[in-house]
Amino acid sequence: MRLPGVPPALPALLLLLPLLAPLLGTGAPAELRVRVRLPDGQVTEESLQADSDADSISLELRKPDGTLVSFTADFKKDVKIFRALILGELEKGQSQFQALCFVTQLQHNEIIPSEAMAKLRQKNPRAVRQAEEVRGLEHLHMDVAVNFSQGALLSPHLHNVCAEAVDAIFARQEDVRFWLEQGVDSSVFEALPKASEQAELPRCGQVGDRAKPCVCRYGLSLAWYPCMLKYCHSRDRPTPYKCGIRSCQKSYSFDFYVPQRQLCLWDEDP
Repeated sequence: MRLPGVPPALPALLLLLPLLAPLLGTGAPAELRVRVRLPDGQVTEESLQADSDADSISLELRKPDGTLVSFTADFKKDVKIFRALILGELEKGQSQFQALCFVTQLQHNEIIPSEAMAKLRQKNPRAVRQAEEVRGLEHLHMDVAVNFSQGALLSPHLHNVCAEAVDAIFARQEDVRFWLEQGVDSSVFEALPKASEQAELPRCGQVGDRAKPCVCRYGLSLAWYPCMLKYCHSRDRPTPYKCGIRSCQKSYSFDFYVPQRQLCLWDEDP
């Protein structure tokens, strides 16, 4: 994968890079569809969109079990949103699908800028991409609820991304403190049972009664995303220039409170 502005006289290695740029025009959202290999070895299609005007990036993929996973990075608001649309088990009394949203602070070195993402183009759409770097599992305890009706104050993307998860949008105390310092109104956030109270609750996998509250765990993985820009050196240029991207894979595990076990039937681990 390479970016525009690269001199024609390149090393052979760079000429073999599979994704090439540029896309003509700026501002309008640009979409890239990539076939990626999941951690379990299966292959799925991933959609990446970048909007340089809104300064945001979104990624979406469907897991083999039908779950639709999406990730949104809002650089303007320092917010990232994970959403999972999980197919329900009708025989167990669930609805057709269950939606979860997890909102955390975005670090700007986690993913390439939206302007760079918008300029990526794929040369060989049939190729199966596998991340160059596997980043460690991140375990997050989500102990605050986000008020959907006020969510636009946190990020304008939240209403669209989390529309199906009105009562299941979670954040962390440490991130909430950061956003409050940035001027986000406190009405966006709602208290869940305190961490000390949640600590006394069992994991949902240990609860037999589906009407009992418990601590649910949900894991998801971003199989392939452009996490860093690559820089090359040339005799003709005094400073390094952008010439490609590095791809990463990252997995997350979220713990959060549910008022009844029925809302966490996938969590079977003790």
